[in-house]
Amino acid sequence: MESNQASRRKTGRPLSFDRDRALEQAMLAFWRHGYETTSIADLTRAMGITAPSLYTAFGDKKRLFLAAVARYAGDPADMAARIAGAATARAAAQDLLAAAATGFTGATTPGGCLLASAAASGSDAAADVQRAIADIRAAIAGHLQDAITRDIGAGVLPPGTDAAALAGLVIAVIQGLSVLARDGVPRDRLNAIGQAALAAWPMVDRT
Repeated sequence: MESNQASRRKTGRPLSFDRDRALEQAMLAFWRHGYETTSIADLTRAMGITAPSLYTAFGDKKRLFLAAVARYAGDPADMAARIAGAATARAAAQDLLAAAATGFTGATTPGGCLLASAAASGSDAAADVQRAIADIRAAIAGHLQDAITRDIGAGVLPPGTDAAALAGLVIAVIQGLSVLARDGVPRDRLNAIGQAALAAWPMVDRT
């Protein structure tokens, strides 16, 4: 009986650190160094906690990374609503490109995109990580494709527009902006590149 009570006290013990702050620091470490090259020692140092505390709070490195990615990407429902709520698919694409240029050049965050920076290969765990990252990109592309399809039906875009290819173009440009941001290209140039990409957006011939 005594040992059961002790066990309950132990499992019910509150965390002795700020979980949200620790997750934020883990996110920045993964963002800066990538998934596979960021060690548990790197993470505990950045988070200011011990390895046992990390495992207790987050499970393991992979689950910690996935939690950091979820924090970075935000609520998927919010992203879907933001794209669907834009006046046009082009406006949604412009918003995504502008947000990328801003997010990839933050004053207090590493350059580029966490999803691109953390992409890894090699181990089975890394393969799971890659799939999770790919799923996030695919979801954003899918929402944008839906908006493009809606615009085609409404006559805002030409009937022959390839909705999947156009959405894919935006995602590809965003990934390219991440690479350039990691190279130190400034925000104004990233915005200019985004605008240049939008110049390829198809228009309905009104003549």
